[in-house]
Amino acid sequence: MRSDIIKRGVERAPHRALLRAVGCASDDWDKPFIGVINSFSEIVPGHVHLQTIAKAVKEGVRSRGGVPFEVNTIAVCDGIAMNHPGMRYSLPSRELIADSVEIIAEAHAFDGLVFIPNCDKVTPGMLMAAVRLNLPSVFVSGGPMLAGKFVQKNAARSVDLITVFQAVGKVAKGKMTEAELVELEIVACPGCGSCAGMFTANTMNCLCEALGVALPGNGTIPAVEARRVQLAYRAGQQVMEALAKDIRPRDVVTRDSIYNAFAVDMALGGSTNSVLHLTAVAHEAGLDFPLSLINEVSDSIPNICRLSPASDYHIEDLDLAGGIPAVMHELSSLLKLEANTILDKPIGNIARKAKVRNREIIRPLSQPYAPTGGISILFGNLAPDGAVVKTGAMASEMLVHRGRARVFDSEEEATAAIMKGKFKSGDVIVIRYEGPRGGPGMPEMLGATSLLSGMGMDKEVALITDGRFSGGTRGAAIGHISPEAAEKGPIAALRNGDMINIDVPSHKLEVELSRMELKQRLASLPAFEPRIETGYLRRYSDEVSSASTGAVFTE
Repeated sequence: MRSDIIKRGVERAPHRALLRAVGCASDDWDKPFIGVINSFSEIVPGHVHLQTIAKAVKEGVRSRGGVPFEVNTIAVCDGIAMNHPGMRYSLPSRELIADSVEIIAEAHAFDGLVFIPNCDKVTPGMLMAAVRLNLPSVFVSGGPMLAGKFVQKNAARSVDLITVFQAVGKVAKGKMTEAELVELEIVACPGCGSCAGMFTANTMNCLCEALGVALPGNGTIPAVEARRVQLAYRAGQQVMEALAKDIRPRDVVTRDSIYNAFAVDMALGGSTNSVLHLTAVAHEAGLDFPLSLINEVSDSIPNICRLSPASDYHIEDLDLAGGIPAVMHELSSLLKLEANTILDKPIGNIARKAKVRNREIIRPLSQPYAPTGGISILFGNLAPDGAVVKTGAMASEMLVHRGRARVFDSEEEATAAIMKGKFKSGDVIVIRYEGPRGGPGMPEMLGATSLLSGMGMDKEVALITDGRFSGGTRGAAIGHISPEAAEKGPIAALRNGDMINIDVPSHKLEVELSRMELKQRLASLPAFEPRIETGYLRRYSDEVSSASTGAVFTE
């Protein structure tokens, strides 16, 4: 066993003494050591209950003859970090999480790992660590939050965090009172779990099933249900099975399983952040999966499921409809069914046995919401290396749009202008210098997009940025524009009044400027000066690569 290097031999007596201090007994030296990588936190609603999940995992490990050791990573709540300088730390936390898992697993010579993520950057950070370390590993998330219930005029409707963000725009527009906003705020997030819609956290936890690294139900079983604890127990048992059969992450995370993950993502209309994270995971696994290939997936996979923010349905509804196995069952003819899973059986076995229980939630391939996937990659003279848009949450009348640029050099500047109504119907709001290097940290623009949506302008105004968007974003919101402004990408050359063309069906994002005009404008710009001079964000800004390559650190 790998852990023998810390527990076998006369020279390891000091090591064993320390292991005894944490509760190990003499008969543990013959057992595998399993790292239970938890992300428990008392500031993140999606993580506040993860001690219960970890306890069940450890019981499952012990039941199959392993010795579990619980350790922790950091976690950022994107909702709490939103729309202030704290958001700049969210994406950079992904790299810290991956690195910290590597450090703790290597330093203590674990034989296998169970990962317990839930919210936005923790799941991809742990996935990156899993394929980097390539130790037998199983993922079990903390599960989604239930939707809240908001009563108005004697009628209750399902609400979530994004409803509250959008309500701020309604208050600004005079469509809602501040007292009503407080009532909504009180009920929108009723308890533990990752926010209730198909936002980034739940997208990534669902895609762990499609990747094959998590057990069925990982993405959709609500956080508060006993089934979630039972799933955690089985995950603890499964890591021992994976260890016995020597099933490793790189046996599971392959080009085919990445394809399946993107296919399920397109069917669900998941978060645009999945593009950033899955390409980063592919990079760690040594797999080539360019943005252009994502469009090929999107063009062949219909959008058959729409949850919040694209509808009033939530993850709990998808769970009742059969969950991710049911989605894969519907997609069976379009998936790479021989891709292996941590269960040591092809993903097709899981898909074939599943049943779709609600055709309102999971539509048949013959009656999709849209014939192509819920995410598209755009290219053109404004985004030579690509840009990302969540078409599944975009009004059909905005799929092709021509409008004048309204340019801002920061999210804060743009948000203030939107609050004051300093834009016109038909405009294309441009927020730049918010990319991985420029932000730094590529902050999410949920504040700006939610204001526009709450004001009822998401069908009249587009927003483009070299930053990124929350999984809860809706409207004509195009992000990840690459190269970013800080790298003198074409977005840095834009001026107020420039005419921008958006053509999602043709995968195009263009500005009506000649190549010579763009070149001259860019040449006249001063060198980019980092906004932050010290600390982790400065180091991150110096080392991070483009969003088009997953915003991983440069080699």
